[in-house]
Amino acid sequence: MDKLINKLIHKYKTNCPFELSKALGIHIRFINLGTGTKGLYYRKLRRRFIVIHNELPLEWQRFVCAHELGHDRLHKGVNRFFLEEKSYFSPGKLERQANVFALKLLSAGTSPDPDESWHSYYLRIGLPHEVHFLQDD
Repeated sequence: MDKLINKLIHKYKTNCPFELSKALGIHIRFINLGTGTKGLYYRKLRRRFIVIHNELPLEWQRFVCAHELGHDRLHKGVNRFFLEEKSYFSPGKLERQANVFALKLLSAGTSPDPDESWHSYYLRIGLPHEVHFLQDD
């Protein structure tokens, strides 16, 4: 995963998930997804889409975009809804991988300062502090 992220950043000269998505030809849409869904990724007629809940704070929009970009890069051809409804396979592992991808992408090139808390570090680099549980993955 680190190699993939470094290759993307090197090729496109950014770790911004919105810029990377655009460069990769992924369409981003912002709509109201209700209270239970922050975002989703899907393919339709060879076009790729990331849909982000439009009422999320900016740091969550960035994280969700990076998470869904992780699905595009790591889980090509995997349809989460098919997995849940037809195979009864829990997509938990895929979600954890996409979360780690997002965290690594958005924190690329940075690290916490000595004695800096995770909360302060995430605030400094524009990540939701709620993702602190991912730092050990």
